[in-house]
Amino acid sequence: MSFWERNSEILRDQYGGLLEEITSNGEDDLAPEDIKIETASTGEPSLCVKGIYVHSMRDPLREGQRLAQSVSGNGPVVILGFGLGYTAQAAACAVKPEQPVIIVEKYPNLLLKAMELRDFSDFLSKNRIIFVLGGTGEGITNALGIAGELVSIDSIDDKPVPFVIRNRALTGIDEQWYKTVEERIRTWTMRDEVNSATLKRFGKRWVRNLSRNKSAIRDYPGVSRLADLASVKDSGEELPVFLAAAGPGLDRTAPLLRDIQRRCIVVAVDTSFRFFVKNGVQPDFVLVVDPQFWNSRHLDRCICERTALIAESAVYPHVLRLPFKNIFLCGSLFPLGKFIEDQVDPKGRLGAGGSVATTAWDFARVLGGREIWIAGLDLAFPDLKTHFHGALFEERSNSGSNRFKPVETWVVRALRDGFPFKARSSTGGQVLTDRRLSLYAAWFENRFRQHCEVRNLALFQNGLAISGLEPADAQTLLSLPDVRDEIDRRLNEAFSQIENDYREPEEARARALRYEKAVSGLTRGLESILDAAQKGEAIARNALKGSLNPEQRKKLLRDLDAITRRVTDSEVKEIAGFLFPPVEAEKESSPTESRDPFRDYLESSLRLFSGLAEAVELNLKYF
Repeated sequence: MSFWERNSEILRDQYGGLLEEITSNGEDDLAPEDIKIETASTGEPSLCVKGIYVHSMRDPLREGQRLAQSVSGNGPVVILGFGLGYTAQAAACAVKPEQPVIIVEKYPNLLLKAMELRDFSDFLSKNRIIFVLGGTGEGITNALGIAGELVSIDSIDDKPVPFVIRNRALTGIDEQWYKTVEERIRTWTMRDEVNSATLKRFGKRWVRNLSRNKSAIRDYPGVSRLADLASVKDSGEELPVFLAAAGPGLDRTAPLLRDIQRRCIVVAVDTSFRFFVKNGVQPDFVLVVDPQFWNSRHLDRCICERTALIAESAVYPHVLRLPFKNIFLCGSLFPLGKFIEDQVDPKGRLGAGGSVATTAWDFARVLGGREIWIAGLDLAFPDLKTHFHGALFEERSNSGSNRFKPVETWVVRALRDGFPFKARSSTGGQVLTDRRLSLYAAWFENRFRQHCEVRNLALFQNGLAISGLEPADAQTLLSLPDVRDEIDRRLNEAFSQIENDYREPEEARARALRYEKAVSGLTRGLESILDAAQKGEAIARNALKGSLNPEQRKKLLRDLDAITRRVTDSEVKEIAGFLFPPVEAEKESSPTESRDPFRDYLESSLRLFSGLAEAVELNLKYF
């Protein structure tokens, strides 16, 4: 059996669609005259593309092994430029069994040529090889999402960061194409940095808000009670959902809003809510998840009596006091809220990708519609616009404008501060975006892949190209039947049923008892951890002041170990550690300086317990 027969059989059985992709002679392929195969000194085939040698002409096998030796970490290995696969094969042998290898190759027919010339049966049979071929390289986002699900993580501190190996010849031939792929990889790996920076900036605000809103967890039902509201019911109708983000593309929907409302369940994000009010339409739902005061100002002077609020329990408290038709909570993202919810009334989780639009899309999906029409999800700055006309951001910049600080200054800062770059637009050209917005795009692409049963249709899309978001024209939306009566009937029935079930006297009393038990248990748990942390801090601090004999050291170690177990066994330890301050790195000693391991342990214990005590005191202060 030839190499090709053996390889193609595995491709057919284990890599659905890949065989057809590399044999289809598509527009992404190289011209045959650009590919030249030569024989290296060792007898192995070597490759020359457009006159540039891709592998060593002396020993390409050894060269691939040498490149693979640099692999480190526990994340997926990304090979930029497959060539004849020497490096990819060596990398697959060098990594742990659970680590995926992602192959990124611009030219599908190069992969075909490799399959014809070399035996990849063992390599392909490993079932952790992921291929990203051709196009604009947008498939790397989905590949990283799949790889993240495959990688096993030993602890929450282990971040599966991709390790990239570049074939310098191939990446040099198509430098811009591979640069775009690497930008997507950087965007993906930025998620943890963004989460860490967000926690540092808003952690205390989240805890303060949650402490003031904690009774809302007792008093308001969760979004899980709205699941499948749009799916097929007795009437036989499946209701489409319209999602309004706040990008500049939303402006073009203004003349159509009343027609859209007649045909779809309308879901708005907080930043787009005033757009509807300004145009005389109240959406069915509005999503608010941001904890900041200024974010709550998006709802100022907005009529909301016919709109239901979907909120996270850490929102700015003023939001929950507005006269919405109904209020529902989604599952908390934070340990404090989760602790109370789990004991009182689980609300139902919604996805969180850093933007309210990501949570709003997940809510639209939970409603059960198979079609989600989307407007304003530009995730870019088409024509250098940041939001729809009349957004709060625009009004604030206009009101604060003067001769020395005109509106244009604010716009330039908004465009500049997010590390802008140009990327492929939904219309096929280039559009200005930034790292933050491209991170949101990666989230959407991953979600669209996970929920392929949902069709996502974009109206007036002129922003960033998002895989899985189909362009659609307004006429198609307007050709949908008028189902507003059915929408109102379902909403009113659902709201009435939820209200009756949730407020039923016996259920309300039982929930109140669970709430009181959760709050008192949380307070006792935090006070117990505070007591333990203060004792551990005092023991470590006193021990550092003098010298201890061996018996005293043993007793101290036993005492500190008992205190540590007391903390780690607590059911509220995650809440206590949420505001834990960053511990400063230890000062490195000089080569001639000897350190006492026992003293190092005492110093680290002092930092640990003092930081923990500080975090718990903040929780108790706010709570």
